[in-house]
Amino acid sequence: MEYFLVFFYSYLSGSIPFGLILTSAFTNKDIRKIGSGNIGATNVLRTGNKYLAAGTLLLDVAKGYVPIIITGQYFPELIELSCLSAFLGHLFPMWLKFKGGKGVATYLGIITALSIQLSLLFIVTWIIVTLIFRYSSVSSMFSALTVFVVNILRETAINANTSLELSVNFPNSKILFIFFVLIIFTHKKNILNLKNKTENKIKI
Repeated sequence: MEYFLVFFYSYLSGSIPFGLILTSAFTNKDIRKIGSGNIGATNVLRTGNKYLAAGTLLLDVAKGYVPIIITGQYFPELIELSCLSAFLGHLFPMWLKFKGGKGVATYLGIITALSIQLSLLFIVTWIIVTLIFRYSSVSSMFSALTVFVVNILRETAINANTSLELSVNFPNSKILFIFFVLIIFTHKKNILNLKNKTENKIKI
């Protein structure tokens, strides 16, 4: 029963299409018919409304953050199930025929709930890579990879020195690897665009 409950509220939270809801409510437009058709904050920005894009970003982060906090409080042994369920909810929402967003903002919310240190690492890496290459897709994929690599190095260091103690908690690297693979999967079109040199750059 606990497994189903955690899956249900985590998936339900992750599946809320805030990008679609906000653009429909404030612009009477269907975000799925604009730009890339994606329901995430980057595509919402293509409506020309920065406030809606910022709102979508924050709410997409929150829908990944909230269920993990709840699970950590009441069902800590099921934290990984909650993480994966919330993430899959955003990627494959049943309300939109399982066609969701790319999951980056929701991923950020999840890792923020797991480790503020890793979330800061993701944000800083994303900003630096964006300033250098100006591709949101490259920044997202590289930042997710960086988080995974840093975490697995941390695990290796602890395994090599059992007396090593850290004052902060870090998630299991297995779940971070799954997230990285899924983020690569959701960016497969962007990877093809990068290969063909047709990927849009961020204007800074």
